[in-house]
Amino acid sequence: MEFRKVFDTIPEKFDTWRPQYCKEAFDCIINQAAIDSSKSVLEIGPGTGQATEPILKTNCDYLAIELGENLYRFMENKFKDYNNFHIVNGDFGLYDYGDKKFDLVYSAAAIQWIPEQIAFSKSFELLKSGGYLAMMMLHGDYKTPNETLYTELQEVYSTYFKPETPYTQNFIYRNALNYGFVDFQEYKFQSERTYNAESYIEYLGTHCDHIVLQEPYRTNFYNGIRAAILKHHDKINFCDTITLYLTKKP
Repeated sequence: MEFRKVFDTIPEKFDTWRPQYCKEAFDCIINQAAIDSSKSVLEIGPGTGQATEPILKTNCDYLAIELGENLYRFMENKFKDYNNFHIVNGDFGLYDYGDKKFDLVYSAAAIQWIPEQIAFSKSFELLKSGGYLAMMMLHGDYKTPNETLYTELQEVYSTYFKPETPYTQNFIYRNALNYGFVDFQEYKFQSERTYNAESYIEYLGTHCDHIVLQEPYRTNFYNGIRAAILKHHDKINFCDTITLYLTKKP
């Protein structure tokens, strides 16, 4: 199964355990792109809506395109009370949008699963002149706040983390400038998370390469992660950096 499709197997778990993006990042997008009830917005690959509601609350004309059928149905139900919410089940690069153009196209991490040429060219095509492409990603640092625990966890990874297909995704956000976009901007925001052993294992189980981890490694891997965290007072801390990239169609 393609990595970009594995999340569709765990919609409820994904919704429960994936971290939210910070308010400051959404405020930046909304203010820069001047999103309000007069604007049209497209979200690429919303998953279960980790980056959806702050944009919906602007009363914009919101459309999402979601590849996964289960995620699509989950989103339909989750946001059914918003009159401005619309979603289609399809492939971003292949879907027929008709004559529809958008003031903002945005994606929280999902865009990295789309080949660069399709991701940027299609976004550029769908935007109105002066419209924005916004892309977010979250990097969780658990080495800095837990150095000894980090070392022990890496030993578990080295011994037992052997997925059949390794994660090798490499998406260069700044390459949007090669497809006609201008005024590329980068913003960083900080936040923190804390897990106990069991909740951290649930969170790990929402990562694409962890979802596909098979026996005989899977049980030993998670047992090793659990034991290491329990040894360190049943707590693991994260210092998160949320990176927002904004770029504009002339």
